[in-house]
Amino acid sequence: MTISVGARTGATLATVAVVQFMVSLDLSVVNVGLPQIAAGLGFSAVGLTWVIHAYALTFGGLLLLGGKAADRYGRKQVLLLGLGLFGLASLIGGFAQEPGHLVAARAVQGIGAAALAPAALSLLATTFPAGRARVRAFGIWSATNAAGGALGVLIGGLLTEYASWRWVMFVSVPMAAGALALAWRGVAAGPAGVRGGRPDVLGAVLATAGVTLLVFGVVRTEHHAWTSPTTVTTLAVAIVLLVAFVRVELTTRREPLIRLGLFANRSVLAANLFQLLVGAAMAASFYFASLYLQRVLGAGPALTGLMFLPMALAVIAGSVLAVKLGYRAAPRTLLVAGGLLTGAGFAWFGLITPDGAFLTHVLAPSIVIGVGFGLCLGPVVATATTGVAAHESGTASGLLNSSRQIGASLGLAVLGTVAHHRTGQVVTPQTLTDGYALSLTVCAALLAAAVLIALTVRPRKVVPA
Repeated sequence: MTISVGARTGATLATVAVVQFMVSLDLSVVNVGLPQIAAGLGFSAVGLTWVIHAYALTFGGLLLLGGKAADRYGRKQVLLLGLGLFGLASLIGGFAQEPGHLVAARAVQGIGAAALAPAALSLLATTFPAGRARVRAFGIWSATNAAGGALGVLIGGLLTEYASWRWVMFVSVPMAAGALALAWRGVAAGPAGVRGGRPDVLGAVLATAGVTLLVFGVVRTEHHAWTSPTTVTTLAVAIVLLVAFVRVELTTRREPLIRLGLFANRSVLAANLFQLLVGAAMAASFYFASLYLQRVLGAGPALTGLMFLPMALAVIAGSVLAVKLGYRAAPRTLLVAGGLLTGAGFAWFGLITPDGAFLTHVLAPSIVIGVGFGLCLGPVVATATTGVAAHESGTASGLLNSSRQIGASLGLAVLGTVAHHRTGQVVTPQTLTDGYALSLTVCAALLAAAVLIALTVRPRKVVPA
């Protein structure tokens, strides 16, 4: 039975939507269940953060390799491989018996996501190259991306309280299986990949190891001062590894992980810096808001998840609004407007108090943040991929996703340290709130910087309405 072009286009869009929802979900679904995970497996306070970092770092560090593999070996093939690996790691992680087992499973999830995410986004960019269909496709992508991240907190809370924390891992298994079946049948194989030299695995290892050590060094400042030999040595080695990565990319005889000339494109550079800063702020906000609701206001996991639902709906609403405005406004305009709105929401969120009211201290600012964030999602992807050669679309997609994940890890590490130092040794509702509030205010500053970066993007013509 032959599948029509229209049906394949629809199947591709549906597959990409499910994939992006699942990948975004796994970035936030564990947040609400962290206290129960710690109690169930015996995590230390510092070790627990690696449930988040293990996924974000392997995801972000290997995305460039995943994008290069998608360009070289074929987008559909890499997508199928990533989905299989992601689903298997989710299943194994749900049966974890030791802290190391869960951290390892989360790391393998990140490897799978690093393969499937850029392949899916590259499929979207090449299936919908221009016009109103492209605006609509990226609008749907951004809505599912936003919904996965925001609804992950709700789903994680409900599963943790009424089933078990293990289901925050198991929940991805049926989604991976469904996307695998849909992609196998409905997504066209596409042209053969570009056959150059062998992929730059050394570059991927150097980049991932460098960023991991950078995050590790920052996280460890909770126990070792910034000027201590341990911290200085760790950060120095991280910088050496990252410098070595750049040198390898410039001199390797193999196919480089990323052609550094891509950054000569002002839009590519600005979109990735924008994504880095917004990713840092959003990841930290989910983390601190969840802790504030549970540790200060006394909400349970399920209620905490439910309290995030308005933000999820606001992000989706912002994404839909971006589609409608995208026919008339340039991506730069939407990035600036969305960034300003999100930053204003963070500044409002930074006013939380120990006896804060949900309506004024959580709900209202989270809706502002959600709408602003939703406005940014589609335009930043369109900005980062438009004008990029077809054979580099997977690399460009991987680079953008990598910026988000690395930003998330670095943001959580740095802002977590900021909150810890502000809280101090005496932990009370007041000191906890002081730490969370300071970090949320810094998030507003990150969004202000992102807006300044967005202003450097050249405005482009929009699709006639």
